[in-house]
Amino acid sequence: MTVANLISQVVFGLLAMAIALPSMQEWGVLLDASQGQVQLTFSAYVITYGGLQLVYGPWSDRVGRKPVLAFGLSVALVGSLVAATAGSIEQLIVGRLIQGCGAGASMVISRSMVQDLFAPHERTRIMAYFGMSLGVCPPLATILGGFNHVHFGWQSNFIIVALMAVGLLVALYRFPETRKSEPNVPRLPYREGLKALGKDTTYLRCLVIMAAGTSAFYCFLSGAPTVLGNYGVLPDGVGFFIMLGPSSYVIGNYLCTRLSSKIQPLRLLTVGHGITLLGVGGMLVGAWLGWHTPLGFAIPMIAVGIGHGLLMPVALARSVGAVPAVAGTAAAFAGTTQQTLGGLSGYLVGMIALVDHTQLAALMLVFTLIAVWMNARLLKETW
Repeated sequence: MTVANLISQVVFGLLAMAIALPSMQEWGVLLDASQGQVQLTFSAYVITYGGLQLVYGPWSDRVGRKPVLAFGLSVALVGSLVAATAGSIEQLIVGRLIQGCGAGASMVISRSMVQDLFAPHERTRIMAYFGMSLGVCPPLATILGGFNHVHFGWQSNFIIVALMAVGLLVALYRFPETRKSEPNVPRLPYREGLKALGKDTTYLRCLVIMAAGTSAFYCFLSGAPTVLGNYGVLPDGVGFFIMLGPSSYVIGNYLCTRLSSKIQPLRLLTVGHGITLLGVGGMLVGAWLGWHTPLGFAIPMIAVGIGHGLLMPVALARSVGAVPAVAGTAAAFAGTTQQTLGGLSGYLVGMIALVDHTQLAALMLVFTLIAVWMNARLLKETW
């Protein structure tokens, strides 16, 4: 039940982000908004979702995990209700912003709890379970979101998120306070913790790897509804094409759980980057060759998903466990870096014309190459 509770908490933020994606095709018409304003609903959520983790992580190191998580879920509940009652694009942006402010707590504190509850050799496996759940979440959420949009209206998706926040608050009531369960781990002052993390080059390299990988994936998530719409795919069909990438991410994470005890972590990280580069490069080559179809766009994401599934658990485990005394702060900086750069990448997508997927694939390749370069630096320092 402990792992199930942690998984439910960690997927909450991603579900809240993804369930509204199919509606982005029609918000421009329904709310009389420009493409840039509609894209801002995504970026506002992602940036606050990542940025507030920088507050929640250190705060939970000081006062405990449970009260901070309860506060975040309550804020997310309020944001969901604001978005559900939006009659303008401006109110919807504000609702998504508040929603992201609260949902950030669930991600960072769930990762911190892994450090609190599990031994070092178990953390990569638990992070891989997180990854498997996070891989399933976006496609299922977008399929559900598209169905709700067509049959019950786009507001119904925010009501579902609000109900989930209430359920998680109830489940949290019986959950133990994990921060107090490790008396042998000393508490470091905030500044000393930051200095310790800043001196750990492995932590810093993993930070960039996770942020660049997340940005490439968020480019796909934020641009896919528009690209697929241009290819003739309606809102209730968007999720079926988006699901190819995240579903294969589950496969990659499963492979990681099987291989993490047999293959040296940095080798697994490198293999993951190689497969990711193959997928993104294949998407771009296909676009240049004129394969402007939904499958031509979505199928290369299978390789991207498998690659990310292999590399992300390794990077996550090594970053959160870098300095155990400030696991919350470490997770916070990791989450903030990921989500902030991911949100900015989503905003960049809104600034380019997505007639087909050529430009989107090129932007994804830029972020992937940054991660590959940092992987190479990490290998050079270690070996």
